Amino acid sequence: MSQFRLIDGTATHVDAAAGIWAEATARRDRDADVAPLELARPIIQRVLDGSSRAFLPVVLAGEVVAAFAAIAPVDEAKDREAEIHYLGVATAWWRRGVGGFLLEGVARELKLRGFVQARLSVYADNPSAVRLYERMDWRVHGEGKIHPRSGRLEREYRLVL
Repeated sequence: MSQFRLIDGTATHVDAAAGIWAEATARRDRDADVAPLELARPIIQRVLDGSSRAFLPVVLAGEVVAAFAAIAPVDEAKDREAEIHYLGVATAWWRRGVGGFLLEGVARELKLRGFVQARLSVYADNPSAVRLYERMDWRVHGEGKIHPRSGRLEREYRLVL
């Protein structure tokens, strides 16, 4: 039996997800400053507020939130493709199988919710994330593009459910 479990944290774990996002992105980008919750929370909340079908799956390790994904339909009218806008693993849980557990659970949950495809974007210079997505059968879609704020190359990945 796995030490992890996946739950819907939409109503209960936004702050935990925002904290993970702030810490993990600071560590990934080698930034000494971790964004405070007041700045990180609206980033996650905006995804959840954008659609009645948006949701926040979180991975619990015991009672600790170890990872999350903020997900919403790409097009509310068509409603068949989902986008993972933000995905994060708490730094204490890096390289411990949490990301793979999250992505497997997200794929199952998306199917149950009637989605047929999912997409996400990742910085090309984030090799750990790229390896994880490719190992989990996500495939590069189209050409990369430069992220307007960071100036870094970003690639879209898609998964057929």
